[in-house]
Amino acid sequence: MIRVMIVDDHPVVREGLRGMLDSEVSVIGEAGSGDEAVVRARDLRPDVILMDLRMPGGDGVGAITRILADRPESRVIVLTTYESDQDIVRAVEAGAAGYLLKDTSRADLLNAIAAAARGETVLSPSVATKLVTRLRAPVADSLSPRETEVLSLVARGLTNAEIGRELFISETTVKTHLLRVFGKLGVSDRTAAVTTALGRGLL
Repeated sequence: MIRVMIVDDHPVVREGLRGMLDSEVSVIGEAGSGDEAVVRARDLRPDVILMDLRMPGGDGVGAITRILADRPESRVIVLTTYESDQDIVRAVEAGAAGYLLKDTSRADLLNAIAAAARGETVLSPSVATKLVTRLRAPVADSLSPRETEVLSLVARGLTNAEIGRELFISETTVKTHLLRVFGKLGVSDRTAAVTTALGRGLL
């Protein structure tokens, strides 16, 4: 069972998430601030962390950076009410495996946790749209050699971590390449990127 830690400064939110998830995943702990999350992640070694962004005592982006520096195998999904371009980009650049809004349904949240645990990137549709718009290249069909290489490995079924090891680059760099590919191809997930690239003869 996937081991999940919940990080949010509101106890009622943590309690609600625990009640929503506990029958499907193992909620092994909670934290009320970014600083506490760093300590608890080190002790509890969760598979997936649900991380609020704006909290007293250390914000979510800082916590993501520190947690992944110490435990890169953990997957962090931002779960927040905020979806500004700056928040999204900062979280992704810090290494977040996903970015969801708090109005996400229980089923979608559970699917996202499972996908993140498999090494996939998960984004709310509105967040994906913002990233696609922000990262869209002037020539939509033009993939760089490295982007083509990364997408080819995605097509072979490799996770971001496996792609990073194959190409001797960081997992964060792999995610950055994929987000640029999503923007150029006008898609929001890995499967659509591969399908679209194959359809356009880019792979």
